[in-house]
Amino acid sequence: MTQTVAFTKGHGTGNDFVIVPDVDGALHLGDTQVAALCDRRFGIGADGTLRVVRSAALPEGAATPDAEWFMDYRNADGSAAEMCGNGIRVFAKYLVETGLADIDAAPLRIGTRAGTKTVTRSDLGFEVDLGLFAIDESDVVVRARDLDVARPGVGIDLGNPHVVVALGSDTELDRLDLTVRPQLNPEPRHGANIEFVVPADPLVRHGVGAIRMRVFERGVGETLSCGTGVAASALAVRHWAGSAAPDHWSVEVPGGTLGVRVIDEQDGAHVLLSGPATLVYSGEIALA
Repeated sequence: MTQTVAFTKGHGTGNDFVIVPDVDGALHLGDTQVAALCDRRFGIGADGTLRVVRSAALPEGAATPDAEWFMDYRNADGSAAEMCGNGIRVFAKYLVETGLADIDAAPLRIGTRAGTKTVTRSDLGFEVDLGLFAIDESDVVVRARDLDVARPGVGIDLGNPHVVVALGSDTELDRLDLTVRPQLNPEPRHGANIEFVVPADPLVRHGVGAIRMRVFERGVGETLSCGTGVAASALAVRHWAGSAAPDHWSVEVPGGTLGVRVIDEQDGAHVLLSGPATLVYSGEIALA
């Protein structure tokens, strides 16, 4: 049997998604169906899917009762992920454009597997408070194709796991072959997104730090952008730079430029990510 699924295609700095409206949680998409939607040759093509569902309509939503809407994010291989920084901006854009939410009346609270996230408008489009973060300085060695020697990485936890590696030049960054997944030693229990960063020279201008980044996303491969990876990269370089490092960062990825800032809240330091969100087209597709 086949079912017809309505969808909208969207992206944030080239990190693209198939948005599937399912407000009452009646639709079941298996891993194979998600992978079929995301297939760039035989499907719509995307780095993942965003199912738009009310928090009250699915079990995971019990953990986010303060959010009407839940972002059920799945990677291109069908696996569920905790959070997606680009995806949540695209998700917010969809809610606003379809009239499901009014972000101008109040900040928009969205449920995710990493908890409730708050989204507001910003000069770059939308800004999401990714919340608290944790830095793990345990030794992780990263090997990648066309990287001459293995490099140390630092772990950054943003509700989903990241390992960030510093490189010495734009040449090193550009020649990396990320068609093959980099190797981590030790391998994190649940895997990790792996970011490679190059600081600008000078690192800071007018109080804003600047870096370039490429990423291999867990369950996807190399993408043009990764929102939480952008935030993790800025946090790692900020950590390496020490106490004099700025709280505002500009991060260039293959798909564009995003902003990161760190602010102090009552429960600790939060990291916020800002950038554009675009809806490309809508349609229907038949799925087996």
